[in-house]
Amino acid sequence: MKNDKITLAHGSGGKLTHDLVKQLFLPRFNNKALSQLGDSAILDIHGMRIAFTTDSFVVKPLFFPGGDIGTLAVNGTINDIAVVGAEPMFLSAGFIIEEGFELSLLEKVVNSMKEAAALASVEIVTGDTKVVERGSVDGLYINTCGIGVVNDEINLSISAIEPGDKIIISGTIGDHGMAVLSERESLGFTPSIKSDCSPLSSMIKKLLASGVHIKFMRDPTRGGLATTLNEIVNAQKYGIVFEEHTIPINDGVRALCEILGYDPLYIANEGKVVIVVSSCDADKVCGILKEDILGKDAAIVGEVVPEPVGKVCLKTVIGGTRVIDMLVGDQLPRIC
Repeated sequence: MKNDKITLAHGSGGKLTHDLVKQLFLPRFNNKALSQLGDSAILDIHGMRIAFTTDSFVVKPLFFPGGDIGTLAVNGTINDIAVVGAEPMFLSAGFIIEEGFELSLLEKVVNSMKEAAALASVEIVTGDTKVVERGSVDGLYINTCGIGVVNDEINLSISAIEPGDKIIISGTIGDHGMAVLSERESLGFTPSIKSDCSPLSSMIKKLLASGVHIKFMRDPTRGGLATTLNEIVNAQKYGIVFEEHTIPINDGVRALCEILGYDPLYIANEGKVVIVVSSCDADKVCGILKEDILGKDAAIVGEVVPEPVGKVCLKTVIGGTRVIDMLVGDQLPRIC
């Protein structure tokens, strides 16, 4: 909090975002639900456990290979509910629209939202519309909130993680961020990279119903896989070691990252889940994921270890080990 102005890096999902949340917002809004800093808050309402989340979407461009701001808004909110072990049920949708925005484009976005919600069996039940002067926003921003119900038997928590647990990623990393960047900069990269923007709720529901001992889940959006793993070990009495050769990466994403100098470990995803599971159930979890089209590239990529405490370490393909820190700057602004 040494800077006196907000920078793009404060929206990266990385270290500056976490500093902003923990030093500005959390001390002023702190309560039992918020202090967990989960993808969704888990609330007890008259004996019923409810997952509640909110998100805002400012992606540029509005349309990209594999989706648009509408599908992103619906799926992103659904996934934040699903990864805390809840069944998504209802969404809100708030639209901030720039004066002069083409009605045909707005209709296209709304249709995308309708189709995405129907695919995930959720309903958009309330919303709001605001129009601002030309030049005040970049065409269209969307805010969503989501509500889901948590089964009483499910209790996912970082505090349940212990050394020996395995780390699983449900598929290839970096697809969304690279798809948005390629479209934004008109790179014309061949083969075209498609965003992984998808609802994870159905796949996660099957996983939870199988009885496997899942400790914790999170979707690695802003800041990518590396930042998510750092969020897990932050202030904990364990660390994580993962292996570079086990991480699934699409060939096109790998090539584009190498050309542009990006690290795919920090690139955003919008259809993947990181799962921490008891070691005895890791293979079973991977098998269940692979039965679903969204989890066909699932892999065990790492393990929770006693040392080094609070650190994430990567074993490289050349035999070395390096510490992987949380994203500090902002590789790709406006990707969600």
